Amino acid sequence: MNRVALGRSIPWTLVVFLIAVWVPALGSRYDTFLGTQIAIDALFVVSLNLLLGTTGLVSFGHAAYFGIGAYACGILMKTYGVPFVIAFPAAALIAAFFALIFGFFCVRLSALYFAMLTLAFAQIVWAICFKWNAVTGGDEGLPNIPYPKLDWISSLPGLGDLSIADEFYLLTILMVALSFAILRQVIRSPFGRMLTTIRDNPERAAFIGLNVRAYELAAFVVAGGFAGLAGALYGIFNRGAFADYVFWSKSAEVLIMTILGGINYFWGPPVGAFALVWLNQEITSYTQYWPFVLGVVLLVLLFGFPGGIVGGLVAGYERLRRMLRPRHA
Repeated sequence: MNRVALGRSIPWTLVVFLIAVWVPALGSRYDTFLGTQIAIDALFVVSLNLLLGTTGLVSFGHAAYFGIGAYACGILMKTYGVPFVIAFPAAALIAAFFALIFGFFCVRLSALYFAMLTLAFAQIVWAICFKWNAVTGGDEGLPNIPYPKLDWISSLPGLGDLSIADEFYLLTILMVALSFAILRQVIRSPFGRMLTTIRDNPERAAFIGLNVRAYELAAFVVAGGFAGLAGALYGIFNRGAFADYVFWSKSAEVLIMTILGGINYFWGPPVGAFALVWLNQEITSYTQYWPFVLGVVLLVLLFGFPGGIVGGLVAGYERLRRMLRPRHA
């Protein structure tokens, strides 16, 4: 019990953040690029896992709020000249607003019907982004989203020689760390415990007086808001917002990351994001048949670690600890 309590008392978000800030100083430009993408995807998958792992809701259209966040932040910054400090939280609010509208209809259904309705709403968002040329740029997207002004980072001691990409990486790490800390508290709060109760047995939760649909809708809105934050960062990182961000394949990708890492652990989905992004980059550099190779690797990982990568590591650690534990009469 002491070891478990010690593990839970360690502020892992702060530890990972303090390690990640050294990437620009110790790594290459490619490492910074890869680290930025992994950090953004990590926030995206943690927002999805609030639905999937915590609440037990399988969403096939979570990319809709990711894309809405990217377009909202991009339009505000590029078209209207709104500073990042306002456009960034506004993107989360706009994404959460659409999640509230879509979720109002989705949570009335359950299981497969819920999943398919989320996909239907996401495809509607994709069609609007793809066709509304006057606002979203249509099939050409919204290119050249400007970087935020980060003079305050370069003014900090020891950070004066950083490039724009390095400064944005540090900003991304900071925003993701703060989002992780908030989501961690949400999951550990009484609200989060109610969500896990609904996940385990929604009928019993309703019997004891919980408004199951209201809690599920609240989780849907929170998850959509944080997905919007991830999309806002990704639009700046990728220097544009495009309709591909809300296509069904993006939702499938983030779902694979979440399951790959392990939905029963807070740090499982970020590990899955790291694994998938890193494998994708490495395999594409060696062969043109990377989709086939990546598919085989994912099959091996999913069958080898039924509880996800983190779940498999935890199970292996517990098995090793039992083997090494001294036997007493």
